Amino acid sequence: MISNQILQNTIEGLKAIARVEFCVLDVDGKEVASTTDMGNNSRAAAEFAASPADSQEIQGYQYFKIYDEQQLEYVLVAGGTGEDVYMIGKMAAFQVQNLLVAYKERFDKDNFVKNLLLDNLLLVDIYSRSKKLHIQTEVPRVVMIVESGNGRDSNVLELARTHLGTNSKDFVTAVDESNVIVVKELADADALKEVEKCARSLEGFLQKEGIRDIRIAYGTVIQEIKEVSRSFKEAKMALDVGKIFFGDRDIIAYSELGIGRLIYQLPIPLCKMFIREIFGGKSPDDFDEETLTTIYKFFENSLNVSETSRQLFIHRNTLVYRLDKLQKSTGLDLRIFEDAITFKIALMVVKYMRYMENTDF
Repeated sequence: MISNQILQNTIEGLKAIARVEFCVLDVDGKEVASTTDMGNNSRAAAEFAASPADSQEIQGYQYFKIYDEQQLEYVLVAGGTGEDVYMIGKMAAFQVQNLLVAYKERFDKDNFVKNLLLDNLLLVDIYSRSKKLHIQTEVPRVVMIVESGNGRDSNVLELARTHLGTNSKDFVTAVDESNVIVVKELADADALKEVEKCARSLEGFLQKEGIRDIRIAYGTVIQEIKEVSRSFKEAKMALDVGKIFFGDRDIIAYSELGIGRLIYQLPIPLCKMFIREIFGGKSPDDFDEETLTTIYKFFENSLNVSETSRQLFIHRNTLVYRLDKLQKSTGLDLRIFEDAITFKIALMVVKYMRYMENTDF
């Protein structure tokens, strides 16, 4: 439950304050953490563990039992000169006992949140476990997914916890080897602005810590804890759709996906059928770079011929010639709004298909 390093740091801190040496052993007498070499006390610890006493002096050392829900977890040994060694040892055992409780609660909450995200809990279990873990059920929350360039660096998880650690109402966890997930509790007013601000703040903090190529996606704000899994699914979709259609954005919201959200949910066979209907045996991938540049710039300027030709540094008639040529090869005239919409969607569908073909599942 508690890492050996945490125990080591704790007893070293206690030693610095009380000037008493400590050693923590497991129930089998194996040393877990120690501030000094106290000799071979594993046999004495094993005998003490089997005895009914909670504390005992053995060969000049004070032994204390530390329990986890009525079950013996550790044996603490305190050694030193002076009459206060017993009292200090008792206080140290109490401190480690409290650490056990705190880390167990943190583990239980983390486990609960993971199952909540993955929709692995019955409705009755969600509310009963929320009550037991003292988690409010009816407050605004949102799920954010944090992805870095090299997958889930273990450092990102701890850094995110450090950044959000001042607010114990937020949860930072991971359910796979790729991403870090934040379940963020929000204030009632201006929830969406708060989410964007939090995402920007987290991104800036991670960048200062040397984490690169960060992408953050978040779902919609939910009002009840049972809806956390929905916000998580939305955030996952936002992350994928953002990579496909919003490659220049490092923070993306589910509510900003537009038509990309619809295209992402289309089955690939249906997409291929649509492309065949629009382009016949061709594909936008077959167009040369000049044609593609012209098309994207024309869309960017809202089908304005004059402005597009100006930005491309070509004569207006040259642009009209290119559009006429495209119309002959595809049957679509981009100067007509309906044809332009069809062509735009087709380009997005091709982009989606290319992404799905290159994605490993």
